[in-house]
Amino acid sequence: MNQPLSLSSEDVRDRKTEVLQRILPIQLEDTLLGQYVASTDGSKPGYKDDDTVPKDSITPTFAQCVLHVDNDRWRGVPWVIKAGKALNEAKMLIRIQYKDMPNSLFPNLARNELVIQVSPKESVYIKTIVKEPGLSTNLAMSELDLSYKTRYHDVNIPDAYATLILDVLNGDHSNFVRSDELDEAWRIFTPLLHKIEHEHVAPLPYEYGSRGPEGAYQFVEDRVGYKRTELEYHWEAPE
Repeated sequence: MNQPLSLSSEDVRDRKTEVLQRILPIQLEDTLLGQYVASTDGSKPGYKDDDTVPKDSITPTFAQCVLHVDNDRWRGVPWVIKAGKALNEAKMLIRIQYKDMPNSLFPNLARNELVIQVSPKESVYIKTIVKEPGLSTNLAMSELDLSYKTRYHDVNIPDAYATLILDVLNGDHSNFVRSDELDEAWRIFTPLLHKIEHEHVAPLPYEYGSRGPEGAYQFVEDRVGYKRTELEYHWEAPE
C-alpha cells in the first residue's frame, strides 16, 4: 500500500482498501489447488480419511494463486500467495525475489532474495551469492541475517494475538478489517470460488508432511518466472 496520511487507524485502513481496490480478480489459470493424502508410512491420515469428510470431496487444503495489482507502482509485478494444511512446516513468510542481472557472468545460477519471516521465528534475511572463502572461485548461497531473537534477546516479543488484544484495549483499529476492505477481499476471490465450485475443479494430491502438490514450483516458474536456486542452501533460525 502507499504511505498513509498519518498513523491513525482510518488513514491506515484507507490505504489498505485503496490497494485492494486495484487488485484484479484471481483467475483459475493462475491458481493451483491441492488436497493432502495420507503419509507414505501411514502414520498421518489424509483429508478424506476423516469420517466426517465425504469420500468424493474435492475441497482444497492447499492453494497457490498469482495476483496482479493494477496500479503504477506494482503493474507488471506478480504476487504469489500460498497457503496449505498438513505441510512440512508451519510458518508465515514473505519472499521477494530479485530479477537476474543483465549480462551476468554467472547466468541461471541463482537470484538474490529478501525474506521476511513473520512466524514462528521473527527474522529478516537476504539470500545472496558470495564467493567461498579461500583461493577458489566457487560460489555459494549465503545470507545477511537479522534474527530478532538474537538481536533483541533481552526484549519480550509478544505474539500476534497479544498485540491484537492490546490494540483492542487501546482502541486502535489499524490491524482490524473494515467493511469496505472486506468487500474488496471478497471481490478478488469470489469469482474464483464460484468457478471452482461450478466446474468441480479437482485438487492435486500431496502427501501429508510434504511441501505441497508436485508441480507447485513449476507452476510459479511458468506463471511468473520464479526461479529456484541451484546452489545448496538451507537457512537455520538461531535457537
